[in-house]
Amino acid sequence: MSREQQAVERARKAFLTGRSKQLDYRIMQLKSLQRFLVERSQEICDALKKDLNKSELGTPLYETLGLEGEIGLAVSKLKEWAAPRPVEKNLLTLSDQVFIQPEPLGVVLIIGAWNYPWAVTLQPLIGAIAAGNAAVVKPSEVSAHTSKVMEELLPVYLDKELYPVVTGGVPETQELLRQRFDHIFYTGNPAVGKLVMEAAARHLTPVTLELGGKSPCYIDKDCDITIACRRITWGKFTNCGQTCIAPDYVLCEPSIQDRVVEEIGKCVKEFYTEDPKACEDYGRMINQRHFSRVLGLMEGSTVALGGQSDEAQCYIAPTILRDVQPDSKVMQQEIFGPLLPIVTVSGLDEAIRFINAREKPLALYVFSQDNKLIKRVISETSSGGVLGNDCLVHFSVSALPFGGVGNSGMGSYHGKHSFDQLSHLRGCLIKSLGMEGVNKMRYPPHTAQKLSWARFFILKQVDFGRLGRLAMFAMLAVVAAVLIQRYWQ
Repeated sequence: MSREQQAVERARKAFLTGRSKQLDYRIMQLKSLQRFLVERSQEICDALKKDLNKSELGTPLYETLGLEGEIGLAVSKLKEWAAPRPVEKNLLTLSDQVFIQPEPLGVVLIIGAWNYPWAVTLQPLIGAIAAGNAAVVKPSEVSAHTSKVMEELLPVYLDKELYPVVTGGVPETQELLRQRFDHIFYTGNPAVGKLVMEAAARHLTPVTLELGGKSPCYIDKDCDITIACRRITWGKFTNCGQTCIAPDYVLCEPSIQDRVVEEIGKCVKEFYTEDPKACEDYGRMINQRHFSRVLGLMEGSTVALGGQSDEAQCYIAPTILRDVQPDSKVMQQEIFGPLLPIVTVSGLDEAIRFINAREKPLALYVFSQDNKLIKRVISETSSGGVLGNDCLVHFSVSALPFGGVGNSGMGSYHGKHSFDQLSHLRGCLIKSLGMEGVNKMRYPPHTAQKLSWARFFILKQVDFGRLGRLAMFAMLAVVAAVLIQRYWQ
């Protein structure tokens, strides 16, 4: 039996003990995860410095503060989320208990990504724990130092049977995917997402796929271009552009292209100094393969800013490409690096056509002082999420579902959405054994009169919210009395 199979079997055996279903136990595990993030912050920072050159002060901002917030929310709201949820009744179920009962799915597989290896691996884990599941955690082998810390330290804080960490590369991931899970949560790219979904299909396992794509950014010529470019610069070059919701390319009219290049150039100097290579807040490409891939994407395009690189350090400077053609190399795949192509369009109409002619992105950004223009973009396009006049920050709003659509993924999470995504929302109805006269309309022999009553009960719309409890039961008593008199005489 493989190491991966053993981990899954232990997790399932632990789940079947029922301890993960107990709310107090879930809360205890969540609080232990919180302690891990606080007590082991230095080890987390050191690993991210080695993997992605993330700064010590930048790590909490982009990786762990959001996780602490998610844990705090889950702990405070768990009893409410896990409680039975009453639903609207109709005349047939007026005297019944009708509710939705969230229940754990079972054993969840979480396959993390390397670009934000803590945030996108532990955030689904928070949802899995809160929902009462067991979870097998597979961190990305590409962020090797982080993976090692996760493997060594997470079991010190969490129930290591319920929440094992399995490390390794492609063979280990493939072996995990051969096992039967009750849900698979994958963060990564569409190509691997298809393989995950194919493997899951063999066991009819549901999946959440958090993928990526080319997230467009439209700049209206009449907006405050200085502020727009400041926010775009931050959104694009954070983590050296290795962010699934980074602005992938800019769409703007030719008349403002020079100004956009100029303003972004100013912001690059302000954020990362005259020499980004020496700035501790500017990251590196994760490895030489991705370094070479991103450099290759510049072929055939005009560099307006940056372009410098150092293979030994996996360094690529913040780079802007101007007058980029739609069929150029850089426009054929998600960049996932510090290149920002500018594609000129005649205006909003052409921008919308350009966006809609391509796969649905994970995020869509539009900068404009005209709220009607922003609402039009929302109305006439499709994407996982939309931001007007900012970048990235929707990821931090727990009340918003975060996820893709079409090629950018399926399913969503964050806050209560994580809990619901990793729960089975079980429909429940409990009837009384009395009042059998009301049920006679459904029993054979079927008659026109019974059909008439069934039509009334099933199709009659009653706003119970505007009726008092006594009025509702009085109505039910009258109807029941009539039925009993008709059918039991």
